[in-house]
Amino acid sequence: MKKLVFALVLFMSIFFAHAQVSINVNIGTPPSWGPEGNDDSRYYYLPDIDTYYDVAQSQYIYANNGKWVRDSRLPSKYRQYDLYGGYKVVLNDYKGNTPYTYHTKHRASYPKGYHGAPQKNRGNKPEKNKSYNNQKPKKDNPKNTKGDPRGNSKGDYNNDHKQKHDDRH
Repeated sequence: MKKLVFALVLFMSIFFAHAQVSINVNIGTPPSWGPEGNDDSRYYYLPDIDTYYDVAQSQYIYANNGKWVRDSRLPSKYRQYDLYGGYKVVLNDYKGNTPYTYHTKHRASYPKGYHGAPQKNRGNKPEKNKSYNNQKPKKDNPKNTKGDPRGNSKGDYNNDHKQKHDDRH
């Protein structure tokens, strides 16, 4: 019985040792302002604002008083920065949790205002200041639009009404 158990354990260990392991890593969904065609990249460097973006964590990484900070929002001084219009350097050569380890290299290679090859964003920039009221189609109002309830054109109704008003005075 011991030999059978031993043979079974030996067989299973050999079987599992030769089994191939396939790992599919989902690093996160890139933002719509991210560059198209770089779905496997974890980090972007934004040279204009000297900030990193971690796709996997959906966080910005920036220096604040000498320390690197991770936040879901940009610092207040960059909140008006156009992420769709700004250039994004895709960091494909770094695998880890601290891309700022190479900050000196990144800053020298990609100074503020840097633009490499043309980029297309994954999505479109949302329109600003478009309220619900501006999107609703306007309804026809018989008093203000195409004519009066009698079917006259607007011009005829206004002229008739004005003429009657002038005749009374």
